[in-house]
Amino acid sequence: MRCTIVSRAGQVLAYGRLFISHQEDGLRLNLETDRGRVLEGGLIGEDGDMTIASEILSEQFFDVWGMSDLTLSIQCGNQSRDAIGALPTASDMDMSLL
Repeated sequence: MRCTIVSRAGQVLAYGRLFISHQEDGLRLNLETDRGRVLEGGLIGEDGDMTIASEILSEQFFDVWGMSDLTLSIQCGNQSRDAIGALPTASDMDMSLL
């Protein structure tokens, strides 16, 4: 999924993508910026819960950008309108990170 990291002042800090990697000990949530930096999050729970994985990833954000209260804006799917002007089937999500 494409994403944007935004500071509390509204400055875009990075563009990137969220992805899941397969590790020996399970599935891991990660972020790769468009400049090639990979931030490793935590392991996804066996039940699919990403709470711990996203908390560990947000700690990486603090280490990289040196600030808290960031917003991770996630763009899912096709963001354009179709030829008849209908709304896209995708949705956007904003998630504040402490």
